[in-house]
Parts: sequence; structure tokens; C-alpha cells
Amino acid sequence: MIDHAGELISAADFGRRYRMLAMRLEREVLGKQREIALALTCLLADGHLLLEDLPGLGKTRLAAGLAAAFGGDFQRVQGTPDLLPSDVTGSVVFGRDTDVVRLLDPAARREDLPLRRGPVFTNILLCDELNRTPPRTQSALLEAMEERQVTIFSHTFALPDPFLVIATQNPVDLDGTYRLPEAQLDRFLMRFALGRPDTATLGRILTELGPERRTDRRSAARPVADVSPPELLQMIRYCYSLPAAAPVREYVTALIEATDPDRDRAVRLGASPRAALALLAAARARAAATGAEYVAIDHVRAVAVPVLAHRIVLRDPPPEHVSTAQDAYVTELLRRVETPKRIAA
Repeated sequence: MIDHAGELISAADFGRRYRMLAMRLEREVLGKQREIALALTCLLADGHLLLEDLPGLGKTRLAAGLAAAFGGDFQRVQGTPDLLPSDVTGSVVFGRDTDVVRLLDPAARREDLPLRRGPVFTNILLCDELNRTPPRTQSALLEAMEERQVTIFSHTFALPDPFLVIATQNPVDLDGTYRLPEAQLDRFLMRFALGRPDTATLGRILTELGPERRTDRRSAARPVADVSPPELLQMIRYCYSLPAAAPVREYVTALIEATDPDRDRAVRLGASPRAALALLAAARARAAATGAEYVAIDHVRAVAVPVLAHRIVLRDPPPEHVSTAQDAYVTELLRRVETPKRIAA
């Protein structure tokens, strides 16, 4: 979890670093400026990202590119039905001399544990096809995503800072999958799709990301990061420092309350207070990315669909198009919820 104490960077420094991150990602994921901006917004809001899209559209490149851009560690977990929670969080390595009683004692020295740290101990964790993992393994991520820590044999271990989970799921192939529960979805700050590239972008991909580029990437040393992890933490602190006036907070409240099932019979489960906090955090990051000195209602509206849609459960969504229906619902919500009459200057 981010420590918001400490000296803040200037708006100019933030803007310079943000442009460096965006340019780095635009060289890795071609033709997706909007999606790159959303991914950076999620990173700067100190949240987690769910990518729901077809295979081969650049989800892994985006995750690895984010880690490389700020010099962070990157780990990948491939979702399978036999993936165990310990395969993600880590476990104790049992040997002939392992004292199980001592392992269960919270007062035991953690550094003496024969611990094998799992891939969750990283800065960016890509969980590919998370919905293919069983519920036990999905739930193993809840503590990590919310508390930024994992518990192994009664011992709690803090995760690196910053820490971002990028999970993917295929919206079409549902054989052998487990639906992500609402509690899991609520831990993701954003959900969106990368989408298929247009004709011009596909041509650039064939030219710029062909076999020669892949050979160069394998033989070359890891490129120098544009922004260091401590500098990224300063950027996150800067985003949290941007003021959000009362009308902006009132608008966020109005959006959340409009999804209450008692007010809208089309909704079975509305957005929670966690969703309100996530929406305001994402709006702050969006404002900082655009060079604004305060959060405006337009910043809230710009991130409302990717922040709120996956948290809302509709009563009768089309079975094959649940995500599309959720996105359409939030888009309509933005049209019918009035903005406060007193807008801050």
C-alpha cells in the first residue's frame, strides 16, 4: 500500500515521466493509445486491471511493457484448472527436519522459515486466463490484491511496492472455466478490452513486430527503464494529492447511488463504496495525466465505464454479452445522472 507521506514532485516532473511511460508502451502495443492511457491510469491509481479479450491481441505485451517501462519485476501465471493457491502465493518447503508446530506459531522468526516465494512477490503479476483457475486459487489473490500481503502458515509477508495484478479472461471460450465472483471483480480497479487492431495498425505490427524484432529482443539485454520504481511511487503520490472539490465528490456519489437496486430495478447488485473510492482514485490519475491541477467531472466521466461496469450485476443481461450490457448500462447512466449545478472553477 502506498505511503502518501513524503515530498511531492512537481506537475512538470509528473508530466515528463508520464510521457516517457506512454511513449514506451506505444512502441510495444501499437495503435492503442486510449487503452494505454487507461492502463497507465490504473497503474497510477494504485489499482488492478482486468483485460477481457480474445487471445493474441497484446495483453501480455501490455503487462510486460508496463513492468519494463518503470524497471519493475514481472511474473506470469498461466491459469489452469489444476493451479493451486501455493503456486501463486508460495509455500513452505517441507524437509526431514521441518518443525510443523513452529511453522504454525505466529511468533516464530519469519526469516527462519524454509519459504519458497511464489510469483505474486513481484511488481506486476500477469494472471493469464484467471477464470480457468479454480475458486480456491482465485481467492488466494484476494488478500494480495486488497491488503498487498500474503499469509503463509500464519506468517504475513508484505508484497513489493508498487504492486499491480493484470488478469485476463477470454469472453468467448467458456469451456472449463470458473466464473469470477463479484468479490473478486470488485478488487479490480478497471476492466476493459484491447480490441482488434485496424488495418493500418495491423500492417505496422507485421512490419515492426516481425521475426527480426523478436530475435533482437531475445538476444538483447533488458532495456533501461524510463522511470524507476521509486519515481513511479512519487507519481502515484502526486495523483492522490490532486484536490477533488465537493461537486466532484457529489457527482461520484450520485453515480454510485443511481446503481442501487432499490432505485433501479434493472440492477441486481449495484456499485459499492469501494467502487466510489476507485472511481475517484482513477479520476485523480486521469486528471494528472491530462495536466490538470484538480479533478473535474469530465475526468470522472472519462473513467466511469472501465471502473464501474464490471462491478454492476444486471438482472437480465444477454448471456453471451454480459460485459457489453454492463458497459452500455454505465454509458446510459452517465447520460441520465445530472451533474451538480455548482461546479468548481
